[in-house]
Amino acid sequence: MFAQIINTLSDLLYSYILIVLLLGTGIYFTFKTRFVQFRMLGESIRVVMEPKNDENGLSSFQALMVSTASRVGTGNIAGISTAICLGGAGAVFWMWVTALLGSASAFIESTLAQIYKRKAQDGTCYGGPAYYIQAVLKKRWLGALFAVFLIMTYMVGFNLVASFNITDSFRTYSFFNESTTPMIVGAILAVIFCLCVFGGSTQISKITGVLVPFMGIFYLAVALFIVVTHFNLIPQMFADIFSNAFDLKAIFGGFTGSCIMQGIKRGLFSNEAGVGSAPNAAASASVSHPVKQGLVQMLSVFIDTILICSATAFMLLCSGVAPSDELKGMPWVQTAAAESLGSFGTVFITVALFLFAFTTLIGNYFYAEMGLGYLCDKKPGKKLLTVFRLFAAVVVFGGSLMEFSVAWSTADVIMGFLALINLPVIILLGGPAVHCLQDYIKQKKAGKNPVFKAADIALKDKTDFWN
Repeated sequence: MFAQIINTLSDLLYSYILIVLLLGTGIYFTFKTRFVQFRMLGESIRVVMEPKNDENGLSSFQALMVSTASRVGTGNIAGISTAICLGGAGAVFWMWVTALLGSASAFIESTLAQIYKRKAQDGTCYGGPAYYIQAVLKKRWLGALFAVFLIMTYMVGFNLVASFNITDSFRTYSFFNESTTPMIVGAILAVIFCLCVFGGSTQISKITGVLVPFMGIFYLAVALFIVVTHFNLIPQMFADIFSNAFDLKAIFGGFTGSCIMQGIKRGLFSNEAGVGSAPNAAASASVSHPVKQGLVQMLSVFIDTILICSATAFMLLCSGVAPSDELKGMPWVQTAAAESLGSFGTVFITVALFLFAFTTLIGNYFYAEMGLGYLCDKKPGKKLLTVFRLFAAVVVFGGSLMEFSVAWSTADVIMGFLALINLPVIILLGGPAVHCLQDYIKQKKAGKNPVFKAADIALKDKTDFWN
């Protein structure tokens, strides 16, 4: 019953509502910002290397790493495989469209988070969609609703999928037992997760903090190797991507499984542009001007989708292994890697996914804790945090036991409701972010290192940080 309801809701949201809202919002802000994602891409790369503005906050680079750690996960590997298996090679094109247009939305939401961020007693700053909703719309109930869906999306939806995909990656091995292996993997994940979120294993965090960037680079190198060794298939790969993307018969003949729907689903799941997650990290950055962090978070979308997701797609489509419904998710990725690299390929993909997915579990949890902090209007008490963290561990365990379609559809639906709140809000509130961009460009043309004052865009006494 649950599976039927969830799958129906997923089809409804992504067949009609979210496709119009996501692409419409992206197009609107692309023109409103005069194609900021293209004309200021170079500036975003420069800004990310700037030192932080004060000692208390995060640097732009640190905030980028926080948001990228959450973005780069199972969606970049298993999600791309699923999209192509269900929607065809054309799903890759619509994934690109979602990212390119969505990066303008990502710029707006992260700039807004910076404009309306708050200063904590210890000098650090914090914020996000719930806070700019309250600051401008004066509707705490709507901010609270966003915080609830933020918790549901990241601690429940996304972590269910991450846990499921880690378990799913073991199905290709001979030792896998359908009745026992998922429970064992789930229990191990839940225990390690608890050690991390309860602060009992800082060493694990340090190790993964080193291993994951290394694994990311290694993953890209392996994907490039597979593509290069099958260079004769590259022309056909691009031909399939573009021809399938505009195959109107395939699209409208069965829209729920079309390349558009699958590309947008997996693109949104992967880069989260417009969902309202990255602004929570963006607000913590210490910068001289809000636009700087907007540009940095825009860059994160490019890194996630245009770079890492494309690497997975190219590796799969150039592997010589044909996609099928039976291979959707991790099995196709592992089979494709094994075709070129033998047993090493299977093991490598398993390790890569485990590291990506596990750090995503932790990153997602901390987004959820930010939502809890807003609901409490203060730092949550120890007893509440303990219950919250134990529930999060139960979710991790439960995800390993779920069925494929239920895990993905649950995450898609909850994420969809989060986007339904955030996207209309940033359309309503986007004006200050656009004015902020104009102020930034004006100062740059004058040869200055842009410094923001709320009064410069008629927001004096309307912000907590920039007065």
